[in-house]
Amino acid sequence: MQPEVRKIVTFEEEIFIEGFKKTEHPWHLFAAAAVVKNPWAGRFVEDLKSEILAFGPVLGELLTERMIKLGGSGEAIEAYGKAAVVGLDGEIEHASGLIHTLRFGNHYREAVGAKSYLAFTNTRGPADAPIMIPLMDKNDAGRRSHYLTIQFSIPDAPRADEVVVVLGGATSGRPFHRIGDRYQDLKEMGRDVDNPAAV
Repeated sequence: MQPEVRKIVTFEEEIFIEGFKKTEHPWHLFAAAAVVKNPWAGRFVEDLKSEILAFGPVLGELLTERMIKLGGSGEAIEAYGKAAVVGLDGEIEHASGLIHTLRFGNHYREAVGAKSYLAFTNTRGPADAPIMIPLMDKNDAGRRSHYLTIQFSIPDAPRADEVVVVLGGATSGRPFHRIGDRYQDLKEMGRDVDNPAAV
């Protein structure tokens, strides 16, 4: 069983001036999206597992290859995330199912040498709906400089019976990060710096 991919869309931006100040290096954000036929559209399906298990590895490998090309290398990608937007004849569960499987995310995680989980969004919308991909540092969940969001849309997707499956990345954090990291907050609060999840 193979996913029916109608098209691949890539998004890329390089920012040279941020906050009225020229960046030392371009701030590079990018994404790759697969527009896929939703195998469950228009009906309630009790067991989604067979499609999830079949589609996850294919989509993960396909999009990871595009992301490595966009980023230059796996090592160059510092922040990463994923998203899915399901069309109006689908459920949020369908969007979630296609990206929340190790067989999807592990391709990307391994290719960039990551330790952190992949930040994500699962949404539903019509064609040209906003695609929002939250990013975080691939190895340090407490590094706020890499809390980023990529936003773009595809004019003809998702159709009602489609899902847009997306990976996003950046080669750096915000150019002029100055709000501190979670560890600094913990230290100021007298909390355990080795456990950033405590905040």
